[in-house]
Amino acid sequence: MQENTRNTIFVEDADIISQQAFDEAQFVLRVHAPKCAAVAQPGQFAHIQCDPQRPMRRPLSIMRASVEEGWVEFLYKAVGEGTALLAEQKVGSSVSVMGPIGRPFELRADKPMALLLGGGVGIPPMIFLSESIKEEGSNIRPIVFMGSEVPFPFDRKTSVIDVAGIPPDVSDCLPLIEEWNIPSRLASLQGYDGVYQGYITDLAREWLSSLSDEEKQQVAIYSCGPTPMLKAVASLAVEFNLPCQVSLEEYMACAVGGCAGCVVKVKTDEGEAMKRVCVDGPVFEAETVFS
Repeated sequence: MQENTRNTIFVEDADIISQQAFDEAQFVLRVHAPKCAAVAQPGQFAHIQCDPQRPMRRPLSIMRASVEEGWVEFLYKAVGEGTALLAEQKVGSSVSVMGPIGRPFELRADKPMALLLGGGVGIPPMIFLSESIKEEGSNIRPIVFMGSEVPFPFDRKTSVIDVAGIPPDVSDCLPLIEEWNIPSRLASLQGYDGVYQGYITDLAREWLSSLSDEEKQQVAIYSCGPTPMLKAVASLAVEFNLPCQVSLEEYMACAVGGCAGCVVKVKTDEGEAMKRVCVDGPVFEAETVFS
């Protein structure tokens, strides 16, 4: 992993450009934060003050960023007082954004098949990573699987991109990623038509099992989601002997490494150590966190 990125953290009063609501209190927020947008990388997050009367910030993964237009976009779910206040903010109002923060994903150039797995509020980094791969024009070929147990925070549509190795009735995709000519499929236990009926790791296992041994050697996994899902992803990586990076979700207070309230146990060359998810992560090699 690369060196610490704290010297590129900015604090900006960011005007809200758009705030789109979806089912189950899910929101896509776009703000004008040009300093953050200029250096943001997939896997990083921002610490956002949800309301001027509530100084405690909330960490939100960055879903997209436009260097040219200076905006940053987030997907979040209003689950507590802070994010509920953020959901009430209107276009034209301003929120304080501190970011980008943390270590991003690092693509493996020697593994040209990138399997991206995003679950719930872990979907945003996978969208950001997909767009980054598209814009870089590298030799890496991504495939994206996304899971959710609430309605997906976008309008599903039937894909026109064939994906071998999965059931033909698993046809729904994320339209934005489809526009980038990147294959994607969805998984859920909620019985949605066109969506894989099972966990995202089950869908990934079916796809991986369809590959030849030579093809499997070209795959690296990148994932973000709730901890139980990431544990399952890490086990999947071990099962198929694949490199895997995970972006952890953790409660945070300061988000810049000062409070040590988000530490996790990580295996290092010197033995086990307590690492801060905010600045030592949030992206880690899966084998160092889950075993």
